[in-house]
Amino acid sequence: MAGVFEVEVDGVDHDHGLGHHHAPNQVDLSKLSPEDKWRVEHARMHAKHKGHEAMHAEMVLILIVTLVLAQLVLVQWKQRHSKSYNLVTLFQMWVVPLYFTTKLHWWRFLTTWFIFSVVTAYVSFRATRKPLDCTTPRLVYKWFLLLYKISYATGIVGYTVVMFTLFGINLIFRIKPEDAMDFGVSLLFYGLYYGVLGRDFAEMCADFMASTVGYYSASGMPTKHLSDNICAVCGQQILVDVSEEGIIENTYRLSCNHVFHEFCIRGWCIVGKKQTCPYCKEKVDLKRMFSNPWERPHVMYGQLLDWLRYLVAWQPVIIGLVQGINYILGLE
Repeated sequence: MAGVFEVEVDGVDHDHGLGHHHAPNQVDLSKLSPEDKWRVEHARMHAKHKGHEAMHAEMVLILIVTLVLAQLVLVQWKQRHSKSYNLVTLFQMWVVPLYFTTKLHWWRFLTTWFIFSVVTAYVSFRATRKPLDCTTPRLVYKWFLLLYKISYATGIVGYTVVMFTLFGINLIFRIKPEDAMDFGVSLLFYGLYYGVLGRDFAEMCADFMASTVGYYSASGMPTKHLSDNICAVCGQQILVDVSEEGIIENTYRLSCNHVFHEFCIRGWCIVGKKQTCPYCKEKVDLKRMFSNPWERPHVMYGQLLDWLRYLVAWQPVIIGLVQGINYILGLE
C-alpha cells in the first residue's frame, strides 16, 4: 500500500505520506498493513500527548528520583538486615514473573516454573530436616549444580542465537529474523532467571545444612570441632575403608589446610555463592581452585545473575510505585 493518509485526533492532522486520504478518525485499521497500523497508532499517540511536555518532564523527574531513593533504601536494607532482604528478594524472584506470565498466558514458562518449583521444594524440604540424612547434601548439591549448568548452557545458547540473528546468519537457514530473535531472547531469559533463582535457593539450603551438621554458623565459631577426616560441608568421612559405607570422591585442600570432598567444596563456593571456608571462614581463592579456564566464567556469570536479581525482583515494584505516584498526582 503506497500513498498519503491523514489522521485527525482532537483537531490535529497528521500526514504520513501514503498517497490517499481518509475521513478524520475513520481509518479502517483492519485493511492496513502492520507498518501502516503502527504509523496510524503512532500519529494518534503524538496527537494525544501534544502540549503535555511539562507533564512528561515531571513524570521523568519522578521516575529518576524514585529510582535513586529506592536504590539507596535497598542498599541500606541489604547491609543492615541482609537475611530479611534476601528472603524477600527470593520470594519476589519466585512470584513476580509468575504473575506476568500468567497474565500473558506464557504456558511454556509456567510449565518449567511448576517443574522447578516442585523439585526445588522437595530438595529444600530434605535440606531443612533434622537430623540431616547423610545422603541429603549430595542430593541438594547435585540438583542445584545440575540446574546451574543447564541454566548457564541455556543462557549461552540464547545469547549465541541473538548474536547470530544480528549478523544475519539465521537467513542461511531460512529462519525469519523475528522468529530467531524471539527464540534467542526466550532462551536467554530462561537461563538467567533459573540461574538466579537456583543460586538463591542453593545458598539458603547450603546455610541450613551446614549449620545443621554443626561445622558452620553464619556468625560466631563453629559448634563442632572438625576432625582431619571429616568434610565440613556434608559431615561424611573424607577417606573410607573398602568395607565402610561412605563417599568415594576426590578431595580438595584449601589454603587454610582444611580438606573437603571436591564436589562439596565446588558446590559450596559456586552453587551456594560461599567464597569462604565452611569451617574457619577463611577466604577461598577461586582462581587457584578453578585452574581450568572453562570454569572461570562461571564466577563472572554469578555476578551477572546478581545484577539480574535486582532487575527482576525490584524493578517491577519500583515501576509500580512510580505509576502509583503519577496516579495520585493526576499525571497520565
